[in-house]
Amino acid sequence: MLQTISAFDRIGEENAFAVLARATELSQSGKDVVNLGIGQPDFRTPEHIVEAAVKALRDGHHGYTPATGLLATREAVARRTLTTTGVEISPESLMIMPGGKPTMYAAILMFGEPGTEILYPDPGFPIYKSMIDYTGAKSVPVPIREENGFAFSAEETLALITPQTRLLILNSPANPTGGVTPRAQIEKLVAGLAAHPHVAILSDEIYDVMTYDGETATSLLQFPEIRDRLIVLNGWSKTWAMTGWRMGWSIWPDSLYGKVRKLAVNCWSCVNAPSQYAGIAAIDGPQDEVETMMRAFDRRRKLVVEGLNEIDGISCITPKGAFYAFPNIAQTGWQAKKLASALLEEAGVALIGGPDFGTLGEGYIRLSYANSEENILRALERISTFLKGRNTN
Repeated sequence: MLQTISAFDRIGEENAFAVLARATELSQSGKDVVNLGIGQPDFRTPEHIVEAAVKALRDGHHGYTPATGLLATREAVARRTLTTTGVEISPESLMIMPGGKPTMYAAILMFGEPGTEILYPDPGFPIYKSMIDYTGAKSVPVPIREENGFAFSAEETLALITPQTRLLILNSPANPTGGVTPRAQIEKLVAGLAAHPHVAILSDEIYDVMTYDGETATSLLQFPEIRDRLIVLNGWSKTWAMTGWRMGWSIWPDSLYGKVRKLAVNCWSCVNAPSQYAGIAAIDGPQDEVETMMRAFDRRRKLVVEGLNEIDGISCITPKGAFYAFPNIAQTGWQAKKLASALLEEAGVALIGGPDFGTLGEGYIRLSYANSEENILRALERISTFLKGRNTN
């Protein structure tokens, strides 16, 4: 019998992909399934971005690129960062990554080992905890509470830091909750971190432009006092509907940049050239389709929140960012994962049970409203009908 090292037994996974696979299987067998599970825009990648990749292929860009990414791609990201945050960064601090997860992988691997602690949001993106556990570090959940609008509390976060804490992971706007942490809380957190210079920060800002109702996302880049220990994760997947292109970027302190470059050389060599040219076109090209998507998401957000709050046993606060709703289903009497499974198998609605995002996710489910208004209405009707007919788990 083959034996693997124990670290591989500690790896978790992202259940959204398991739900997607099951939903696809049911659809292929003839069942009508509305998929509100996966966090993927239902829009096509804008045509000028696709054409840029096609042109790159026709122009012969078929070879390796630098492990850090093409200079032109990094320069485009630097321009975009200045526009969105007001902060000027050097292309030499930027890494072009094959998606967002490699940045999580690299950062957590750098700081996680037995005897250390890494703080992560709960509920939060499941890969945070999965990778922390893989390294052998202790995963310490930072509570993300509904009563705070699903924003993190600076006071509560700072209280969890110990001499063993190596890394703090933050995410705003947030998956799975849609929460946006107010700037005042972030300022309070940054001020408190002055007492903990041994703690690095990974700020997941992949949903940075996806905010509503006048909210704006606060980038941790805007605080120079933590710049020497800050890693920022971002990318193309959500903003430009490019999930399948596997295109991300990250910003690193000088002390860590050489380390992540070497990890890239060892793990993925480089990001494919045509996608990087598409990434340049996404940043430098027209943004009208991005604005169109955001207006559509805003309409869908309101539709989802209104519809969920009309269903007996469900309450849903209004998300301020991303494209997720995280309704409270405690009053239905159902456990969250059992409800999510039953809705998929019996009602043909794919969504994710809250515990897939952490212990504090119990009592909640996640719905992605990156789907059409028609499908959202169909899903809401099916959820309501199902719960009326099945008032117990």
